[in-house]
Amino acid sequence: MNLKLYCPNPKHYENQLLFRDITALDWIDPIKQPGTQPFLIIEQGMLGLADAQWPKVHPVYVDFQSGAVAHRRLYGGGAGQAVAKAVGVSKKKNLRILDATAGLGRDAFVIASLGAQVLMLERHRGVHLLLTDGLYRLGFNGELGDIQQRLTLAHGSLLDAGEALAEFAPEVIYLDPMFPERSKSAKVKKEMAIFHELVGDDADADALLAPALERAEFRVVVKRPKQAPHLAGKVPTTALIGKSSRFDIYSKRAII
Repeated sequence: MNLKLYCPNPKHYENQLLFRDITALDWIDPIKQPGTQPFLIIEQGMLGLADAQWPKVHPVYVDFQSGAVAHRRLYGGGAGQAVAKAVGVSKKKNLRILDATAGLGRDAFVIASLGAQVLMLERHRGVHLLLTDGLYRLGFNGELGDIQQRLTLAHGSLLDAGEALAEFAPEVIYLDPMFPERSKSAKVKKEMAIFHELVGDDADADALLAPALERAEFRVVVKRPKQAPHLAGKVPTTALIGKSSRFDIYSKRAII
């Protein structure tokens, strides 16, 4: 199904350029006004995701330079935070890590900011487009250029991954499949509700574990809500458990 694209201020120069590039895609349909379904939106030269509650509810952007992502990079605890320990960058900084369910790219960015080479794999073409826009804008921030160089984006799924993945040869594979009702925060709930409405459930999430274990050199890490069942019913080697989520770690061999 084609995605809708709305640009409330088409005379804005940066909006014009982005609108031109995105409407060149044959699966994008420009619209004159928002509808009831989630839609892509261009504002201030950025591509976002909105729904019928726009403009009351702000769009969701892939923004690596401000907000929650910047706060995590600056004050999140560095290599001491749970995701860093789970994927192993607290032991070895320059790991090759595949984020096979990239989503909005937030964990991938934090991991890359700690020194890892990260390949983000995203199969939903709309989300892939949001990530592409976020990475493009990151390229204009000279202070974060080194992090951008450690982030690569590919379109596809771990279930049908091809040459790009084989070439990357991941040492660690990170999975964070979509799971409903994963936060009590109203702000996060609304943001994830828009995202979930566009993407839907990861119905084949269990099927990701076996190919991940086959391809990862050191370990596979699965992020889950704290009370969620293990992916594919497989008990992990160990787990890091937080207040609302946990990281299930499936070890193959020690990180060296």
